[in-house]
Amino acid sequence: MRNQQSTQGILSIIALICLAAGWFNFFSPEINNLLSRKVFYVLIGISFFLQAPLLSNKNFVYAMYAAAAICVLGGLFIPLGTKLESIKTIGLLGGIILSIVNRPTYRQ
Repeated sequence: MRNQQSTQGILSIIALICLAAGWFNFFSPEINNLLSRKVFYVLIGISFFLQAPLLSNKNFVYAMYAAAAICVLGGLFIPLGTKLESIKTIGLLGGIILSIVNRPTYRQ
C-alpha cells in the first residue's frame, strides 16, 4: 500500500511538471501542447487508477476509476483543439473532488 501511494505521488508530481512545462513554454509549441494537454492527463489518470483502491469511502471507488479512464482515454484519443477536449477536464475535476472528499479525518 505504501509503495502504491509513493508511486501515485511521484506520478502526480511528474504530471504537474508536464503541465508547468507546457504553460511556461519551455519547449517548442508542439512539445508544450503534448506535455500539457496529453501527457499530463494520461499521468493524472494513471495516478487516479492507483488511488482508487485506497479510497476510504468504497462507494467512490468506481467513480474514481471512471475519472481515471476519462483522463487517460481523453489524453490518448481526443484530438487537440476539439470541443470534446473539455471531457478530460471533467474527469480531472471529478478525480480531484473525489480525492478531497475522501481525505481521512484525524481526531484527537
